[in-house]
Amino acid sequence: MSAFAALVGRDLALAFRQGGDWANVAAFFALAVILFPFGVGPEPELLARISAGVLWVAALLAALLSLERLFQSDWEDGSLEALVLMPLPLELQVLAKCLAHWLATGLPLTVIAPVLALVLHFDAAGMGALVLGMLLGTPVLSLIGSVGAALTLGARRGGVLLSLLVLPLYIPVLIFGTAAASAASMGFSAQPHLLLLAALLAAALALAPWAAAAALRQAME
Repeated sequence: MSAFAALVGRDLALAFRQGGDWANVAAFFALAVILFPFGVGPEPELLARISAGVLWVAALLAALLSLERLFQSDWEDGSLEALVLMPLPLELQVLAKCLAHWLATGLPLTVIAPVLALVLHFDAAGMGALVLGMLLGTPVLSLIGSVGAALTLGARRGGVLLSLLVLPLYIPVLIFGTAAASAASMGFSAQPHLLLLAALLAAALALAPWAAAAALRQAME
């Protein structure tokens, strides 16, 4: 556990020392949501009806911005070879990197989402479901993204290929996250959608680190 925590701390320190990735993610998310009313019009009823979907689509696209760097920097400076030789299993190292990625990107998105929801006239009754859905859904984005980042490691135009690989896999998170927030805002129960998001998170926790670790081993050969 100490090695796991040390790896999480290392990646967090690198992320905040560089500053670009997490700041770009938060800025993109905020700008995309703020600019959206200029494109569709300022009508409160229209914005309230589509606000949950807008927030989730913006969060999904924002999460893509930093995925390419998840393993790329370690690949470029040779740190990945040293990490593979660590006694900590590579699957747990992938999980630690995903946790650090979520703390640096997914958690800030979750924190600022309620503030940006007010810009879109999102109903306050759905705020709890929106935040809980983000807490369950954004880690899934990081875990699925780790598989794509490992598969495209060292590839030319890896960012484009990464987007093509992971975007279809993000669709269930988008559907259930949007449905949970929309249902709560309209007075219906969000529990079924939140339970499905929790199931997606459990499946991603069980499968994504193994798949990403296998892809990393293949990239190192």
